[in-house]
Amino acid sequence: MIGFTEAQILAWLNPLLWPFLRCLALLSGMPLFSQRAVPIPLRIGLSLFFALASQASLPPMPVLPLDSPSLLVLLITQQLLIGLSMGFAVRLVFATLEFAGEIVGLQMGLNFAGFFDPGTGMQGTATARFFGTLVAFLFIATNGHLLLIQALAQSFHVFPVGQEPFAFLRLASPQSWGAEIFRAGLWIALPVVALLLFVNLALGVISRVAPQIHVFAVGFPLTVTVGLLGLVATLPLMQTPLEQTLARLLAAFA
Repeated sequence: MIGFTEAQILAWLNPLLWPFLRCLALLSGMPLFSQRAVPIPLRIGLSLFFALASQASLPPMPVLPLDSPSLLVLLITQQLLIGLSMGFAVRLVFATLEFAGEIVGLQMGLNFAGFFDPGTGMQGTATARFFGTLVAFLFIATNGHLLLIQALAQSFHVFPVGQEPFAFLRLASPQSWGAEIFRAGLWIALPVVALLLFVNLALGVISRVAPQIHVFAVGFPLTVTVGLLGLVATLPLMQTPLEQTLARLLAAFA
């Protein structure tokens, strides 16, 4: 008869449990996988696959007893906190480009054409939705998912299991990441905003030189046309700020 001791079960369970919980929290907090269209069993299966496939690159996990409620709650909270923070970092990258789209749409005069976004449960604009879809494709095309998996595995070296469960908050300071939205978002939208500002200045001069021209009738289609041309011209340049923003936010876990 085959038997197992409690120490053997804990030695098998601990190396899988903590990576599984951290990866599950990541998938539940990041865009794309946190949507309702992605079933929960798929997230659980991917988290279990990561826990099994990453064993060779993970540091030795401490064999901790699971019969201590206070210690168990602290360790589970640590894994969920780190995983959700990584998902929050990826969500900030998506929000950065959407914020840039909001600024461009405001300058183009398209923000009045809002619609309900079922993904976020709020009002959205056409340009913000376009930038949000664009960043989703760029995230996969630029191997952002591989960088995220690498950062998740590296986070076990930087923030190991069992040592100061809440040290992550002090070292990474995730509460300061929100400023990245405004800094990088303005950086991305600045070329198109500057172009539209030049168009508005030109329209102001025309209204003074030729008052008989109805500037409001000419200005709106001209602003939209120039804004769309500016978007097309700056689309090939979106990869660099996306990669730099993602790498800067994930540097806290490496």
